Amino acid sequence: MIEKGKISGMQMGFMMYPTVVSTAILMVPSVTEKYAHNDLWISTLLASLVGFISMYIAYQLHRLYPNQTVIQYSVHIIPRLAGKVLGLLFLFFYLHSTGAVVREYADFISDAFLPQTPMIFIASSLLLLSAFSVRYGVESVARSAFIFTIIFAFPVIFLLLLIPDLTPGNILPVMEHGILPSLRGAIVPQSWFSEFFMISFFLPFLSDIRKGRKWGLISVFAAMISLTTINLTILLLFGDRVSGMSYPVLNAFRYIRMGVFFENFEAIIMAIWILGNFVKVSVFYYSASLGLAQWLNLKDIKPVVLPLGILIIIFAYWSLPSFQDVTYYLTGTFAYYGPLMQTIIPACLLSIAFVRRKRPSSS
Repeated sequence: MIEKGKISGMQMGFMMYPTVVSTAILMVPSVTEKYAHNDLWISTLLASLVGFISMYIAYQLHRLYPNQTVIQYSVHIIPRLAGKVLGLLFLFFYLHSTGAVVREYADFISDAFLPQTPMIFIASSLLLLSAFSVRYGVESVARSAFIFTIIFAFPVIFLLLLIPDLTPGNILPVMEHGILPSLRGAIVPQSWFSEFFMISFFLPFLSDIRKGRKWGLISVFAAMISLTTINLTILLLFGDRVSGMSYPVLNAFRYIRMGVFFENFEAIIMAIWILGNFVKVSVFYYSASLGLAQWLNLKDIKPVVLPLGILIIIFAYWSLPSFQDVTYYLTGTFAYYGPLMQTIIPACLLSIAFVRRKRPSSS
């Protein structure tokens, strides 16, 4: 195997939680409120179903093809040439998605905190740090994710400080227009939940595969609770003004005051959010590097890490030249692009694999 390291199921769960939440936490309240209005908190509950399905598909494919990632077992499920082409599509998808995440990170930091700093420097510094983690393998990525995810979860606790400013009446009436608005509001967040299929790149390296499914479910459930809590808090705080905000969560933390001395909590949130994005970029970056090394039949991922980093920067600025393009991609294109590559196509692979496994026994 290319990767000799081993991680625990808990480490895998800690890797996947910020991989989904760190992107969604910025935009999910305004995006879902646009369609679901005061039922936006229901939308994240519905969207999480895609996360459970994607995780289940990845786990079942791993049971059929243990010690292999989606890049490897694709050539065993469908004809070899088609499997190679599909593997290349997965690599393109993860490169493109990593570029989008890096560009979103650079845009947010530049717009909200460092307007005088060149965005290319902000993006490159994050990617360079991620490259060091990826270069040393899955154990390095998992250990950093374990530490940073614990810190990344703290802002949910800080939201309790907003309780005096909440207006419970903003949640009413519940489901006034039925379930359809909530379903429309779930279209965008379900694409982020589909990213749980990325456990297919980490299941072969678990020290105890039996705990992989358990921690996969826990991470999906934790992401669902976190995003639902954030949506509900933002709704009770701002009401129908949410859809007009670019970063409603950042605006919410600007409301927090503790006496006279503790203010400007948004600076703390920025630092914590950077840690979550570091984990997300590292997970995407590692998956792309491992997948490319397997696609090329290399013995190590180190030769491909730096070239892929350059490609990610190119994708970040060539395919998404402006903030408007980033917003349209994350809230429009990716809503269909993500589930197609991480839920629908893997579901087709799983169906074909089950048919191929049953055919010899029936004959």
